[in-house]
Amino acid sequence: MRLAEPVAITAAALWLPEERDRVECAVQEGRLTPRHARDLGHEDVPAAVEETAPDMAVAAARKALDTVGIEPKELDLTFHASMYYQGHDLWSPAHYIAHRIGADRALPIGIQQVCNGGSTAVQLASTYLTAAGPAGTPRRALVTTADRFTAPGFDRWASDYGVAYGDGGTAVVLSGPGADTEDGLLLRSTASTAAAELEAMHRGVDPFAPVSRGVRDRVDMRVTKRAYLREHGNERFVEVNRRSIRTIIADALDGAGMHPRDPRLRYAVLPRFGRKTLQESWLAILAEETSAEPLDFGRATGHLGAGDAVAGLADLLDADVLAPGEAALVFSAGAGFTWSCLLVQAPER
Repeated sequence: MRLAEPVAITAAALWLPEERDRVECAVQEGRLTPRHARDLGHEDVPAAVEETAPDMAVAAARKALDTVGIEPKELDLTFHASMYYQGHDLWSPAHYIAHRIGADRALPIGIQQVCNGGSTAVQLASTYLTAAGPAGTPRRALVTTADRFTAPGFDRWASDYGVAYGDGGTAVVLSGPGADTEDGLLLRSTASTAAAELEAMHRGVDPFAPVSRGVRDRVDMRVTKRAYLREHGNERFVEVNRRSIRTIIADALDGAGMHPRDPRLRYAVLPRFGRKTLQESWLAILAEETSAEPLDFGRATGHLGAGDAVAGLADLLDADVLAPGEAALVFSAGAGFTWSCLLVQAPER
């Protein structure tokens, strides 16, 4: 999606708990085979012991806002995206986060799009910020994500194939036209595509249940994926995945007025999936479609649920690897399936 004007990524933050969950413990306990542990490529991932998911989002939000000295009362809109349970059954964590940080003037909105929620929230926020509005002070939006993948309902090492799940919160502050962009990044374009027929990969043949985890006592995406593959095979998903990655690359570049070998295009920030998944499903396609150098920030975190893309923005800012005018593609993908790409650029100074 080509934005009418670039949106300023004023600040971004990643907040991780101090505790780590080691893969060797999962292997020793028989929850993960040594081969699968090697395929994942993580020695350990962050694990929240006492921190709740929404409170990790609050911590990330405060960190991002404090970095640039923006007051919560300056926010017009807040989004919160998550993948897993947020701590209460019928409740809005988006409103909780806005209340805890003091964004009393903002409109809180919750996003439920599984692992792709962070990218979706950034895309929706950018649309709002570039819409016509009163002249003067630029409008601002905050996007947060947070997930905590804890027992007994979730096994971060064994509830899915090719992905290890880490706990943490992320936040990004977005500012509309008129904002100072000297020290942040510019969001130049966004791209998303979906394949709704693949929703069955996370449903399988399970009946619809009246309550959460009413079919089995632990989230087990391996069961539903095996059921899907027995009926449909793997070729369809492989084909759609490859086509979708190519589509979002092309659309994001077109929206920013760039071409695949553009010298300004420096990096491609990968989703935080396991090593084998990235090698088989992402790296070869990226090498064919663009000259951007892959960046894998996920070895130390694992998959952050809805937070991969926002965490990627935070890591890009922290690493300060983009020279003025250079750009990066930031990827995410999630069940449904939906694939997204954010094209960001360091402003010319």
